[in-house]
Amino acid sequence: MVPVEQTEDYRTFRPRWGQVAAWVVAVIAVGGSVLVAFVSRGPIGSNPGSRLSFALFAVVAAWLLWRLGGVHAVPSPQGLRVRNVIYTRRLDWAQIVAVRFSVHDPWVRLDLSDGATLAVMGIQRADGERGMAEARRLAELVARHGQASERP
Repeated sequence: MVPVEQTEDYRTFRPRWGQVAAWVVAVIAVGGSVLVAFVSRGPIGSNPGSRLSFALFAVVAAWLLWRLGGVHAVPSPQGLRVRNVIYTRRLDWAQIVAVRFSVHDPWVRLDLSDGATLAVMGIQRADGERGMAEARRLAELVARHGQASERP
């Protein structure tokens, strides 16, 4: 028997185009910065401060793009773990009131029982029909596991 966490419904939500874009930009930005910092022999390359600033930019860009390319949401029978660019948040299914993905939203939004809204960047509009299907799958999981009553 297959564990619940490995079934099709519980697979991780990951954007396709968001990951591709992050990795392409990372290669260009980080590669270009490293190239300029360590290969350039002109006025920029001869100044140690400039070299250091290009290297620092490469490190910060790599970290930011790694986070951007790593957004996802992991469902389990207990709830949903959402990793966005800056933070990760764990939710019980009962905390989720509604799953929203309007035509103008770049990614799914969750309405929570405390009145807050949480973006789920792991399901993105840029993925077209696949993104819509993933939003429906998340809504089905919320419905299956029970959702919070409407907020006041």
